[in-house]
Amino acid sequence: MKITVIHGQSHKGSTYNIAKQLCDKLGGEVTEFFLPKDFDCFCKGCTACFTASETKCPDYEKLKPITEAMDEADIIIFTSPVYVMHSTGAMKAFLDHYGYRFMVHRPEEKMFGKQAVCISTAAGAGMGSTIKDMADSTFFWGIAKTYKLGVAVMETRWEAVKPKIKAKIDKKTTSLAKKLSRKVGKIKPCIKTKALFGIMSIMQKNGFNPADVQYWKEKGWTKGKRPWK
Repeated sequence: MKITVIHGQSHKGSTYNIAKQLCDKLGGEVTEFFLPKDFDCFCKGCTACFTASETKCPDYEKLKPITEAMDEADIIIFTSPVYVMHSTGAMKAFLDHYGYRFMVHRPEEKMFGKQAVCISTAAGAGMGSTIKDMADSTFFWGIAKTYKLGVAVMETRWEAVKPKIKAKIDKKTTSLAKKLSRKVGKIKPCIKTKALFGIMSIMQKNGFNPADVQYWKEKGWTKGKRPWK
């Protein structure tokens, strides 16, 4: 099992520790990236990834190691503490670079057989909107199943989190690890994902963006072929 973790922050607080706990229970090979340390670029808005190729993105080479790690992983974990009711700016800047992978453009077929986990913590509220910031991308990339784990830790430091709350977190990560492990290599997209993909396959038969149209035709997706078995 290969796991890739994208941390939306560089410090190792509550969100990091919950992700580590989950990874430890899953076992396998873990590759981690910390934002903005491992990727600190903002999307330039040049649209080169849409109109030509993602390789034309000014940040392509810097992003490449993370892209390859995600493509090779069975499970992708995204983490972000709540920053003003949403994900960190570093996480948002990172995800902005993958707009070309949305199903409306050129989704990576490997994503349709993967699972994802979006983890967020806060001393109070905002986990739902923060997780949505990340889960929106996992859905539109075509990831088969996304699990959401939001926790109000009621502290700003992991060391200060009450034992009762940590016990609840332990139960949740144990349960989640079992679910993820059972479905590695066996997961298939949900009906909602399949339906959206079907709509996109019709649209791409005579799409407005030549790069997208060519991509879908080469994959055979406009003629009934699908990226899942």
